[in-house]
Amino acid sequence: MQDSRPSGFGLAVVGAGIVGLAHALAAAKAGKRVVVIDRDPRANGASIRNFGFITVTGQQRGESWTLAHRTRDIWAAVAPEAGIAVEQEGLIVTLRRPEAIAVAEAFLNTEMGEGCQWIDAKELHSRYGEIATPDALGALVSSHELRVESRTALPKLAAWLAAAHGVTLLTGTAVYSVAPPRIETSRGPVFAETAIVCPGDDFATLFPDRIAAYRPRRCRLSMMRLASPGFRLPAPVMSDLSLIRYAGYAALPESEALHARLSADQATHLANGVHLIAVQGQDGSLVVGDSHHYDDLPAPFAPAEAEACILDEFQRATGMAPPPVVERWVGTYAVADGRNFFVDAPSEVVRLVMVTSGTGASTGFGIAEKTIADLFGGKAGAFH
Repeated sequence: MQDSRPSGFGLAVVGAGIVGLAHALAAAKAGKRVVVIDRDPRANGASIRNFGFITVTGQQRGESWTLAHRTRDIWAAVAPEAGIAVEQEGLIVTLRRPEAIAVAEAFLNTEMGEGCQWIDAKELHSRYGEIATPDALGALVSSHELRVESRTALPKLAAWLAAAHGVTLLTGTAVYSVAPPRIETSRGPVFAETAIVCPGDDFATLFPDRIAAYRPRRCRLSMMRLASPGFRLPAPVMSDLSLIRYAGYAALPESEALHARLSADQATHLANGVHLIAVQGQDGSLVVGDSHHYDDLPAPFAPAEAEACILDEFQRATGMAPPPVVERWVGTYAVADGRNFFVDAPSEVVRLVMVTSGTGASTGFGIAEKTIADLFGGKAGAFH
């Protein structure tokens, strides 16, 4: 452990998931001496149980969409420096219903459509024949997205922060209280002038009353890794179901007709909160999901029905039988009605940051820049 005497650190970050590491980066770039403290020996939560898909297209209009753009740009700059491979770029949303086309066209007529385009069925088959089903009417194509392998990207990001930016990492260390300049931990006190708490979906350990005011719940998702299909996906793939789940599309008036159509066509999929994301790694394997079930404490038992719906939508959207499942897992993340994240201020020198929409990888770097600017009076990591 590096020196943790009074004023030893300018900032202590509690939580070493993507949101915590994003804040460590923003503070370190602003010249702060940073310590990151986490109770686990390595990343094991929502930050590695996802697609590693940094998504801009479809993020909620306004602040979240802007934060996603900024976050994507930071990932693009950080990844090569940290030795993180960008596995895929862009996005293809294959669409099979006229109602879905109407949503895509409306989306393209907004400012969010910049960098995106509509291609018809003929062009879809010409450009992306591997995933063009006979009933595909076309696709919404985006140039913005990046995809990394979360389970390797997070450790590499943490190691790079330590090596390149002098960030101290205290893993296997529980934090009991945060009251700068003193942070009480299972290894004794750590001293820092300021603190940012990024608790993921832990609502009970630190500042539980302040967290409770936002009325958070948890979402459980089901994920799978499939064997290689024997070819490269041209980009990550989504489908009709995504247009009623991602707020950038779903908030458009045209989505109402699509929701009604999907409720009639795929009621079981909607009951399990299923939409499709399929991404691919360097080894050819596919990460495919996901479903969404909500509760204060979702049971760890993932329904087989949800997995069947995910694989069914994979086949409908890509025209190929799903390759064998080689891994299965569940994840949980925080959700809250009416907000994608919140930044709370328990004191002038403490911030509490929670992403409540499952978009930490897609918006975390942007949120971190704003939080650091606020905490240090606009002098650190100013938001662009």
